[in-house]
Amino acid sequence: PFIVMEILERAKELEREGRDVIHMEIGEPDLPPSPRVLEAVERFKDKARGYTHSLGIWELREAVAEYYLRRYGVEVDPERVVITTGTSGAFSLIFSALFEPGEAVAFTDPGYPCYPNFAKIYCLRPAAVPVGPETDYELRADLLEEATKREKNLKGFLVTSPSNPVGNVYSETTLRELAEFALERDLVFISDEIYHGLEYEKRASTALEFSDRAVVVGGFSKFFCMPGYRLGWAIVPKEWVRRLQVVAQNLFISPPTLSQLVAAEALRDESHQNFVRETFKKRRDFLYGELKELFEVPARPEGAFYVWAGVDRYGLGGFEFAKRLLEEAGVAVTPGVDFGRNDTEGFVRFAYASSLERLKEGVDRIKEFLKKL
Repeated sequence: PFIVMEILERAKELEREGRDVIHMEIGEPDLPPSPRVLEAVERFKDKARGYTHSLGIWELREAVAEYYLRRYGVEVDPERVVITTGTSGAFSLIFSALFEPGEAVAFTDPGYPCYPNFAKIYCLRPAAVPVGPETDYELRADLLEEATKREKNLKGFLVTSPSNPVGNVYSETTLRELAEFALERDLVFISDEIYHGLEYEKRASTALEFSDRAVVVGGFSKFFCMPGYRLGWAIVPKEWVRRLQVVAQNLFISPPTLSQLVAAEALRDESHQNFVRETFKKRRDFLYGELKELFEVPARPEGAFYVWAGVDRYGLGGFEFAKRLLEEAGVAVTPGVDFGRNDTEGFVRFAYASSLERLKEGVDRIKEFLKKL
């Protein structure tokens, strides 16, 4: 199961019973999308009734390419951009179209729980690679080298920067070495960049800066505050576009039409992007500052909107801690075991995707809860 969703569903049950729950479990931004997006919704809402091209409308594919040139200085042919039904849609296409059943794909442990689940759905073998403070929670080339010895049929690997659940931003050196390793070993290098834009000190680099063979995934749910619009993209080598397209035609027909028509406005509104980044930075500064005094926090989050915290000192495992915190204090967090098996049992993940006021109330409740343990 995807445990965070089960936590969310239990929190919703408590709310229906009249309880006030502070949501620090789900990675869903509370901020509205760009005003330009909302204005575009009004313009197009009566016109967006039909299917679009299975790869997405051309204007949005061009807008994504323009965004990469503007933000990273990387030229991307719009023909390589595949618009998808959320990043989940992108991963469905990638894992089904670029691999054969029985092949293995490497992921970090801890990491986003849906990655190995996607692999299993398409009859692939997830190869967990343990990462921790000693590697700055990065998947590195030497770790992949060891993984290839364990997994003889390893055909690809996936990295997330900024990462979930830790929030680390990969260094340029690591991304360059991964790109070189992928080229040498003929591996598919997948880079999940859904949290790009939400970095607070050093800039997150796209894998395309180091390899035009990288498969890059991005989307509108996090930085652009459009989770319900269900829209993402994949940038792939041109010869693989058709492989993704034939799967997309069968699985999705086309991405959501109205979402596509308005999404380019989000890519172009740099004022709103700066507002979102600054808002989340303030939240990061507050929550990290508070939680590091209460828990073991092995890494200062550099991006995304999560704090990864150890709760062992209170004599509870992460799952029991999260369950009791929700039931007794009305604060929802995610147990670490949702993110893998590598030293995750004693951890929980806190999300700072709620307002600063709600985060402050949440911290007050957590402190009162801890006094009773």
